[in-house]
Formats: sequence, C-alpha cells, structure tokens
Amino acid sequence: MDPQDLPTDPHRPYEDVMAMLVGTLFVALGVTFYTQALLLTGSTAGLAFLLQYASGWRFGVWFFLINLPFYWLAIRRMGVSFTLRTFVAIGLVSLFSELTGGWIAIKGLQPLYGALMGGSLIGIGMLILFRHRTSLGGVNILVLYLQDRYGLRAGYVQLAIDALIMLTALWVLPPPQVGLSVLGAVALNLIIALNHKPGRYMGVS
Repeated sequence: MDPQDLPTDPHRPYEDVMAMLVGTLFVALGVTFYTQALLLTGSTAGLAFLLQYASGWRFGVWFFLINLPFYWLAIRRMGVSFTLRTFVAIGLVSLFSELTGGWIAIKGLQPLYGALMGGSLIGIGMLILFRHRTSLGGVNILVLYLQDRYGLRAGYVQLAIDALIMLTALWVLPPPQVGLSVLGAVALNLIIALNHKPGRYMGVS
C-alpha cells in the first residue's frame, strides 16, 4: 500500500501550539550557543547572524526583518495557514533569542561543542516545526516548496544554499569560526535530511 493512502491522524490545535513553543525554544537555544561562540548557521538565520556581527544589531531584529519579503511566496505557494504559522514561529524565535540570554548564563563554551550542539538544537527545532506545517521563513519556505512540488530533499537543497552563505561569512568572521559553522550546518541539515522524508511522517495539521 502506498504510504500516502494510509489514514492520517491530524494534529490537534493544542499539539500544534506545543510544537510551536518547543520547536522555537530549541532554535533559540541553538542561536544562543552560536552567538556565544561567534558562529553562524545557514538560511535566513545565517544572514541574520552575518548582519548582527557586521552591524552590532541584535539577531532577533535582523531575523524578523529579513523574513518579511518571503511571506508573499509563502502565501502564494504554501497557503494562508502555513504562512500564519510561519509568521508566529519567526516572531517567537526572534523573541526567544533575545530572552534566552537572560534565562541562562553560559560562562564558557568550547567552540566545537557549540557548533555541533547548536546546529543539532536548531535542526531538531526546525524538524518539530516542519512536522507541524510550519517553517522559519525565507529559505525554509523555498526548500519546503521545492520538496512538496518536485520531491527534492529539503535538507540537501538547504545544505547547498548554506554553503554559499558560509563562503560569504569569510568576509565577516575568522576562518576557524567559519569552519566550525560548516560543521554545525552539516549536523543541522543531516538531522532534517534523515528525518524529514516524504511519506515517512504522516501527521498533518
């Protein structure tokens, strides 16, 4: 039997709310690790990190602003419900990334651990959001559309885009930080690529 023909058990509203909160908290904690270790990730978050390091403005501000132009694509390609979920998720990550630094105190963070653990936290948070028909905007919207429309793996497409962001980061960060950021991006995208496959997870919202 085709997996698509199996009956589905739609997510309940409270399950979507819990997933939204937990997923964005995971991402915000990963962002805190990256900021502490002076690292960056890919996608629109990576652009927000670059602009934060270059300008001194906070990550949350840049992350919210960068995503604004992508809502048109989200509405056009993914629907109003998906777009509203994404808008809320982006707002929560922007807010939580500003608040997390006051909730926890990191006195010392080994950069390699920060890269791998930060990337893993962000990847797990994104996976939770993806499975509840939510994204973190920007490139995430694009890769989810490409997967739904053409069957291209979201994780692998995003990995290629992230590579371009990492090359750009060489003009902003020292090469060792960029190298560690690449390891973190690999960890992040492997989590998504290995766990977010069409037909594997049948939950719908």
